[in-house]
Amino acid sequence: MPQMSHSRRSFLLGAAAVMVAPKSAQAQTASQMHVFKDPNCGCCSAWIEILEQDGFIITTGARTSGGLVQEKIKRGIPRNMASCHTADIEGYVIEGHVPPQDIRKLLAERPDAIGLAVPGMPFGSPGMGPESQREAYEVHLILRDGATEIYTRYDAAA
Repeated sequence: MPQMSHSRRSFLLGAAAVMVAPKSAQAQTASQMHVFKDPNCGCCSAWIEILEQDGFIITTGARTSGGLVQEKIKRGIPRNMASCHTADIEGYVIEGHVPPQDIRKLLAERPDAIGLAVPGMPFGSPGMGPESQREAYEVHLILRDGATEIYTRYDAAA
């Protein structure tokens, strides 16, 4: 019987330690993302690889171009924010080649928004060529009413 009490005490102490773990330790847990993409798109696959290297767990769903448009409409992505792939993560939508650090910032801040978008396919954004040759681009926060605001700006590479 004392052995059982000791085990219960150890379990409760361990559980309490996990509950009060520093935020940074909890933030390092992997986030799961589901990406809708054309199965033959190389830039989408390159973006996914970058996210996986950053610790995201990715699953994919193949969609034709018409199917991708439907996924965007269903999630409230404004037409001018569209890109080549659409992803879901923790209640947010990620549209296009959004850098992993912006996704992590979104998940940490948890704004009342639909998600983030990098419209088009800017050269040098993650999965779209070398960052050392990057063109300037912006990451947009898509608000619930469909309006957008600039979330992050990336200058052109020097």
